[in-house]
Amino acid sequence: MSESGQTWQRAFKGLPNEASAVRAWTSSRTPHPDAPQITNELFVALLHAGADTIEMTISTAGTRTRLTAAGPVQLRLRHSHGPGWRLVAGLAQSTGVTTDECGLWAQLGGE
Repeated sequence: MSESGQTWQRAFKGLPNEASAVRAWTSSRTPHPDAPQITNELFVALLHAGADTIEMTISTAGTRTRLTAAGPVQLRLRHSHGPGWRLVAGLAQSTGVTTDECGLWAQLGGE
């Protein structure tokens, strides 16, 4: 059986005041209560890595939601597994670094 889903993408400026817009955008696209906090932490990690633009993606498939933040440069270990990463790992079903090592993702299971 195939699962249907949707994908939304939006680029945000790499500025601290954009974090609230990232949370609001996430809240308007997924009802999962942890999604805004997780996207905030992913965004902040890339912000601290020096990204001037951060591409946020929300993808759904069945009961799963995948949240991704990607920037233009490879992340150093401290940015991909810094203090916020513990929060993300605690809230998400699974987490990781994108294959090009320029982004982070977290997957949430169904309710």
